[in-house]
Amino acid sequence: MTLETLFALSNLTIPFWLAMILLGWWKPVERIMRSPWVAIVPAIIYVLLVLPNLPQVLAGVANPSLASIAQLLGTEYGATVAWAHFLAFDLLVGRWAYLDSRARGIHWLIMVPVLFLTLMLGPVGYVLYLIVRGVRAFMQGRAREALVD
Repeated sequence: MTLETLFALSNLTIPFWLAMILLGWWKPVERIMRSPWVAIVPAIIYVLLVLPNLPQVLAGVANPSLASIAQLLGTEYGATVAWAHFLAFDLLVGRWAYLDSRARGIHWLIMVPVLFLTLMLGPVGYVLYLIVRGVRAFMQGRAREALVD
């Protein structure tokens, strides 16, 4: 299988994102997103790419420097590995925020920009969700909950 094919297959997370963003209020979406398996495709792609090259990858990440990480990521192989990593972990963060927001009663429309930003810019969406969660808890007189739970 080519790197191009593996790169494209990593994008199979998109239906889960679309479900959370467009149909986040629908109970079947919540049931689907409760499964940690939603991110399995890019995770397996990552494993398949990293295991055969484990010594080189470990050498690059065990003692990271800007130069070693740039060298690792500055190839089609490195870009595909990074993309699979981003998609798997961003989806898991988005899944957590989505499920946490459901448990806290945060309206799904508030979550639309949060989830979109998590999809596009991972940590930006994560930080935004923590802010949304904190503001909601503060407005409900439960500020401590936003920091601890």
